[in-house]
Amino acid sequence: MSEPSRSRARHILPWIVSAALLAYVFGWATDWSQLVAALQRANGPLFLLCASADRLAFFTIWTLLQGAALRRFVIQVPIKSIFAIRGGSELLRAVSNPLSDAAFFLGLGQLTGGRYEGIVAAALVPAVCHFCVMAIQMTVALPFLPGSLAENRDVLIGAGTMWAIILAATAAVRLSSSGRLRLPGASFVRDWIERFPLAALRPFFWGFLALSAFDVTIQWLASRAFGVDIGLASLTARIPLVYLSFLVPTLGNFGTREITWAALFADFGSRDELIAYAFSVNAVFLVINVLLGIVFLAKALELVREVRRAGREGQNVPTPIFHDPTDN
Repeated sequence: MSEPSRSRARHILPWIVSAALLAYVFGWATDWSQLVAALQRANGPLFLLCASADRLAFFTIWTLLQGAALRRFVIQVPIKSIFAIRGGSELLRAVSNPLSDAAFFLGLGQLTGGRYEGIVAAALVPAVCHFCVMAIQMTVALPFLPGSLAENRDVLIGAGTMWAIILAATAAVRLSSSGRLRLPGASFVRDWIERFPLAALRPFFWGFLALSAFDVTIQWLASRAFGVDIGLASLTARIPLVYLSFLVPTLGNFGTREITWAALFADFGSRDELIAYAFSVNAVFLVINVLLGIVFLAKALELVREVRRAGREGQNVPTPIFHDPTDN
């Protein structure tokens, strides 16, 4: 497939997947009368406050940590410029996640003078640290979940898979460093890891630990505002699974959040209540992203022009595997 074809497919696929999932959720799997009743019972002001705080916290912390990664490992750049680029790209996220990611990385490229390592650092350091924090979060919460391990197989498998990925990556890099194993691209990964000693990464881990604790607390409050009383241990253990489901390409996580939330927390509320909650969260996040884009409108328009220019010139823009899980 040619590069233009791949680019078009990458932009269209999230729309197709979201449409299919939403058609399933609301066209077949949802009792609309129960969903409307759940919305009417909700404490709207409290939910709106909690959901908005959650999105703004993720936007602020991720932007600060991405800026810190650039400043610590690549080049000193103004934090306010990182916020402008990230905020401007959020307006495009209302249309397409890949488009927003492209705009964000193009903006970083401009800010760092075209230094590719700046893009990699801003994407890699926060993503890896957040991935490790999610693995720790699930592992610590697992013994506190109600029921046996067999009844919490989803958390056990999820945590085990994440630790297997972390250990396998660590082992591959160490073996490659010792010369006992030669893997394609291993030297590139090793060189980058050597640039990021654990002592330098400690503030990023602490930042994401604090963000995860806030996220669990605020989602506990937000779900209670919907009349869904989910235990803190269950939220701690399963929220990372919700975020991992966002690897499925969708528009603003519409479809994946509703299905995953309803499946993972079925013991704490009816399917319609859980779907109503997840859909409302997505809707609030979408509005927040648009408002953030409007605040940084000048930068958003500049990023749109750069994305169009890159498209005309056939420029390849990297796309992150993991990013802010509340992105919409």
